[in-house]
Amino acid sequence: MKKIIFYCLSAMALLLSLNACRSAKKSLRRGDYDESVYRAVEKLKDNPRHTSSADILKEAYPMALQQHLDDITRYEKSVEPFRWEPVAEAYTSLNRLYNAVRDCRSCGQLVTARSYYDEEREARHKAAADRYAEAERLLNQGGRENARQAYTHLERVDGIVPNYQDVTRKLDEAYEQASFKVVVEQVLVSSRAYQLSNEYFQDRVNEFLQTNRRLNKFVRFYTPEEASDIKLRPDHVVRLQFDDFVVGQTLVETKSEIVTSKDSVKVGEATVDGKKVPVYNKVTAKLNRNRKTVHSSGVLDMQIQEFGSRRMVYQEKFPGEFNWFCEWANYNGDERALTAEQKRISNTRELLPPPPQQLFVEFSKPIYDRLTNKLRNYYARY
Repeated sequence: MKKIIFYCLSAMALLLSLNACRSAKKSLRRGDYDESVYRAVEKLKDNPRHTSSADILKEAYPMALQQHLDDITRYEKSVEPFRWEPVAEAYTSLNRLYNAVRDCRSCGQLVTARSYYDEEREARHKAAADRYAEAERLLNQGGRENARQAYTHLERVDGIVPNYQDVTRKLDEAYEQASFKVVVEQVLVSSRAYQLSNEYFQDRVNEFLQTNRRLNKFVRFYTPEEASDIKLRPDHVVRLQFDDFVVGQTLVETKSEIVTSKDSVKVGEATVDGKKVPVYNKVTAKLNRNRKTVHSSGVLDMQIQEFGSRRMVYQEKFPGEFNWFCEWANYNGDERALTAEQKRISNTRELLPPPPQQLFVEFSKPIYDRLTNKLRNYYARY
């Protein structure tokens, strides 16, 4: 059995080896020289004497090297505005090939690989300088759209050369000019009894805005306090106010019915021929079912205004409701007339509803969901 397993494993290893070799050959035939090098290197790491992989590496590496060097020459002669980026990427590819060969002990005896770290570093700095200069040009022109383009260029700079010059400060500067600023005002309800619950709702909205401070890349939300602290002149002001709500509207319904047992039960005894015998019959009871519903609902008014002109650009009202209820029952008559469910509810007692502030919170939950979805969708286009 052990020999059979060994032979199976050996056959599997041979199959994987053949597949790896075939993949390297396929990559070489279709001109994907980098992939061919990587596959040959991986095989030679496992088996330094793998002849076909060694032959593929000796053929593929010089071709990959020359392909990238030709690309670099072509890019450097180009008049494209950001031509140093593909140059840097080509040098990065050359260094990846160098690292792959260097990490394979036997591969270094088959091909002569060299690094291009200095060249890559120089190309990256030239690429970053081009993007940085374009970002500065756009910022100097002014305007939100130019600032957004500048911000994108500066993000690219930071990706090419992290912490290039003062790119972090420039990103903040560009974002400040590019962002669409929105202040969200929330108005307290007039009833003191529900101020605490309204504050809970406000806190949830503020938490949403803080967590999603940038619902899209360039929309920024502020509370009135934040806006006041930095003397902000926003683009929009969103005003939220409960303009109608009712809490704890109670309705009690009672339904009475005569219920009869499904089967006959013993209701007494009778004397027949001097002997007592049981008497069976169906029994009844009067069941009084009670249902208390406590209704709470409200409407949140959202108005979006332009800060400068005070012009209303959007308005929507968001309704929400919550119904709390409990059921209980009592009966007169024979308990055996009741079903198991009717017995259960007859053992239930009337419950007190939640306090008004909790009811306010409950009906405001669906309003919160609708409001935040609207804010997310509305400002996705800014």
